[in-house]
Amino acid sequence: MSESILSKTENRKTTDTLHSANNSQNQQTLKGPVTLHGIGLHTGKIVTMTIKPAIPGYGIRFQRVDLPDRPVVKADVDYVVDTSRGTTIEYNGARVSTIEHTLAAMVGLGVDNALIELDGPEVPILDGSSRLFIEAIDSVGVLEQEAKRIVYSIDTNIHYYDPVKNVDMLAVPSAEYQVTTLIDFNSPVLGTQHATLKHLSEFRTEIGPCRTFCFLHELEYLLDNNLIKGGDLSNAIVVVDKVVSQDELNRLAKIFNKQKIEVKQEGILNNIQLHFTNEPSRHKLLDVVGDLALVGHSIKAHIIASRPGHATNVEFAKKIKQYIKKNKHLSDIPHYDPSQEAIYDISHISRALPHKFPFLFVDKIIELSDNHVVGIKNVTFNEHFFQGHFPGNPVMPGVLQIEALAQTGGILALNNIKDPENYDTYFLKIDKVRFKQLVRPGDTLILKLELLNPIRRGICEMKGTAYVGNKLATEAELVAQIVRKENK
Repeated sequence: MSESILSKTENRKTTDTLHSANNSQNQQTLKGPVTLHGIGLHTGKIVTMTIKPAIPGYGIRFQRVDLPDRPVVKADVDYVVDTSRGTTIEYNGARVSTIEHTLAAMVGLGVDNALIELDGPEVPILDGSSRLFIEAIDSVGVLEQEAKRIVYSIDTNIHYYDPVKNVDMLAVPSAEYQVTTLIDFNSPVLGTQHATLKHLSEFRTEIGPCRTFCFLHELEYLLDNNLIKGGDLSNAIVVVDKVVSQDELNRLAKIFNKQKIEVKQEGILNNIQLHFTNEPSRHKLLDVVGDLALVGHSIKAHIIASRPGHATNVEFAKKIKQYIKKNKHLSDIPHYDPSQEAIYDISHISRALPHKFPFLFVDKIIELSDNHVVGIKNVTFNEHFFQGHFPGNPVMPGVLQIEALAQTGGILALNNIKDPENYDTYFLKIDKVRFKQLVRPGDTLILKLELLNPIRRGICEMKGTAYVGNKLATEAELVAQIVRKENK
């Protein structure tokens, strides 16, 4: 296990920039190993930490190379054993603490698979943020792997409330992963703060550099009880929420080996300059991202956390994991937000496809890549076919659902052709057709097509699925041929 576990024979491609990593549909790892050194905040032990590439599906795992048999523990909420002063996991004799800042960096940069070797029990605190982990990953780069990233869409609200801690956490459906945090410590220095991460591409600059913080009264307790052996004013923001005597400042200066410590009007010990006015709430958001990485899966949801902490983050992660386990069959269902701007509207679709009224069955395209497409068909009672197809009990004909899938697939097939209006797509084969649910007026069909194989010689093989909400309505495998129109 001391060597990189990245398969040397694996066919793979690299990303141009780390900013694109979060948008990749494939899993990703590091291009090579990278090593960091630092002190553990709570243990005070100097630790060497090496992050290594890993094969697809490996996830994030920690290895204690200083222990017999070099045990490995997966970053999973099921292995959390302590959340009192950070998040600690343990399995098979491997115990690793303060993992949240590293995990947040992995999520923020789109790293799905990595082995993290440690020669001690705690991840180095470094500057108290994810910044140096991000810079370390940047120094080697991110590698895109030939394996699809599975992202689970949350299609209903998931709520967790802790009445003792007064913590409220909510996951609501969203087209992508977003996080909002709100904190209120009843402190005149911090006040009420909130922070928002609208897209993971913002994590690097807006959230990653935000440092951990504590109040002076907490610091005094931790110091008196020898609980932060690696603590230093360079790896935490200390909020001063009371009047401090000069004797106390002198005592703290001696403890932290500083010539002088002072507090001015800002209310921050030693007057450390904040990176952001709301840096504490941004760091709480960082912790939420790191702790929710323990779900073990990428998710699409908007997380709203009021007064979060590690213990409640972990409990919420367990609840999300249970939801995913129960609803795994929903993982491939595309999320449709009607307010989402279309990639192609009906005017573009009608130009790209030869179909016209009354036989055009795609209203807009909301997702499009080299190997998949998602289209939308709004079914109304004004459809011409309802006049003769069960007029007293209107049901969309199954054959027209297949046609809607085929037309959506035509957009995918013609996407890389410069002049799609000069080409047509024709069915060669329809296979494995199943109709699971009736489609009626008022339904919105979400039409998803995925390439089964690369397009060769104009032959396009696709898997098609049509959903109404989160319920599968129709599925089929379609084979079509792209043919250039003859000049007339």
